[in-house]
Amino acid sequence: MAENLTSHRPGLAIGLKLAAVFVFVVMSGIVKSTAEEVPPGQAVFFRSFFAIPVILVWLAMRRELRQGLITRKPGYHVLRGILGTTAMGLTFTGLGLLPLPEVTAIGFATPIFTVILAAIFLGEQIRMVRVSAVVLGLVGVIIMLWPRLTGTGDLQDGATLGALAILIATLMRSVVQIHVRRMVETEHTAAIVFYFSLTAAALSLLTAPFGWVKPDAQTVMLLISTGFLGGLAQILITSSYRFGGASMLAPYDYASMIFAVLIGYVWFNELPTLVMLIGAALVIAGGALVIWRERQLGMDRTKVRAVSDPKSG
Repeated sequence: MAENLTSHRPGLAIGLKLAAVFVFVVMSGIVKSTAEEVPPGQAVFFRSFFAIPVILVWLAMRRELRQGLITRKPGYHVLRGILGTTAMGLTFTGLGLLPLPEVTAIGFATPIFTVILAAIFLGEQIRMVRVSAVVLGLVGVIIMLWPRLTGTGDLQDGATLGALAILIATLMRSVVQIHVRRMVETEHTAAIVFYFSLTAAALSLLTAPFGWVKPDAQTVMLLISTGFLGGLAQILITSSYRFGGASMLAPYDYASMIFAVLIGYVWFNELPTLVMLIGAALVIAGGALVIWRERQLGMDRTKVRAVSDPKSG
């Protein structure tokens, strides 16, 4: 039986969560840097396949390898893989078409969509506070997407397609969170993490006939690094929830906006527009309100958040 390492160490928990968020943003930056050469499906394969060794070593070190390979409901993992792989592919598509801060900001709408879907599929009650949060967040999403979807503003080629891809990916990640809430009732966290990487790698191979390329050695190394970084970030974020509650750590997801702006500027010479920042502020406010309300209601969704990260789908 695995040793129970859970304890309340908020400083360590916050440090691990911020490290995970930073690694995820760096990984996204690498994917973006290869997007002109490598199709999204191929990038998904490298991100998923090369995360598997990292996850297996981690599980072995924690003596949870057995739990990570056992599943009671394999069909749940297949469905989670289909949803998550599609979301990842759409996210990688958007990264090639939109600035990194904009992709990050639209992704913040995931908690907003999750509240809506939880009410529809899980029967959760939505009272005034969360209704206000949903409205605030949706207004922010509309503000961010309006220039892209209406053809106004400084548009780049494919920007509208990129905005739609990220919006659909965000919605699908919300569906993943709803699905994972059911999975954690019967499946070990280690199994959910491992089988997602496995199914995502397998499913991404289906895109090979549609234009995979033979990248140069440098690009291959960058792609392999996305797998290692993705696996490392998954370990960091899962470990953070062993030392702090989900409601305490959830606000630190928004640090990714700071990291995305910095990396976007330094790496890609991108600057967020005023419209995007206003929209992002509203979405963050709505998401923060959802988190605050969950804390008031005593909802602990640690396991769900630990295996439903914003970048891997």
